[in-house]
Formats: sequence, structure tokens, C-alpha cells
Amino acid sequence: MTNKSAAAQHLRDLAWLRRVRDRIDREYALPLDVEALARGAHMSAGHLSREFRLAYGESPYSYLMTRRIERAMALLRRGDLSVTEVCFAVGCSSLGTFSSRFTELVGMPPSTYRRDAALETVGIPSCVAKQVTRPVRNREALAATPHLA
Repeated sequence: MTNKSAAAQHLRDLAWLRRVRDRIDREYALPLDVEALARGAHMSAGHLSREFRLAYGESPYSYLMTRRIERAMALLRRGDLSVTEVCFAVGCSSLGTFSSRFTELVGMPPSTYRRDAALETVGIPSCVAKQVTRPVRNREALAATPHLA
């Protein structure tokens, strides 16, 4: 394969990866798995996972769960749905996995977030609340920590 054809293939792969990411953003509440995403991108699941991680710094599954947790945070702030209802509304099929991932990304269990978040965002427009309360992945939190010398 020449350098030109390799570069062209890389650009085609990046376009497919953007489509996969856009699909996750749109269809986060649907049952999505890496196999289905890979079929839609005309790639093997392994290749999609490797290339997605190279392009976006995390696996497709991790990206999907982050989108689901972001949406769950918004629903929990409203306060009119139970944690279980929110879990299923964002596409998770296991309350245990949802709660574990939520706690990992947000730093508190969804039930605690539901109880406390409504009070913390009173009077803040929802578009601002979404940005301010966005979950921070562990690697982002480490990168944002100032280094004291």
C-alpha cells in the first residue's frame, strides 16, 4: 500500500468513526453494541474499537456510557423520575451497571445525585446546568489537576 492510499484509507476511516460517534450521540437510548456499530461502519469490531480509541481517546462503549450518564444526569435533575426509570430511559438494561458507571463518572450514586442536584441547579438555565454538571472522566480529571512545583 502506498503512502497516498494509506492516507486516503485513514481519512475514510475517520469519516466512518465520526458517523459512529454521531450515531452513538443520536441513538444512545437504543440497544447499541460494538458489533452493530462496526457493521454500520464496514469494519470489524476490533478494528473499530482500536481506531475509535486512537481518534477519541476512549472505547466506543465508554463513549456510549458517558453519553447515557450525561442524559441521566439531566433526567435526575428534573426529579420526576426514579433512578430505575432513568436507567431504562437512557438505554441501560442493568441498574447495577448503570449505578456503578454513574458513580464512577459523577462521583456519587444516582440516588444521591437525584436528591442533591435539583437544589444545586435551581435558577440555572438547563443549557448551563448541563455544561457545569458534565461528568468528568478519570483521565480528564488527572489532566486538569494543576502541577505544583
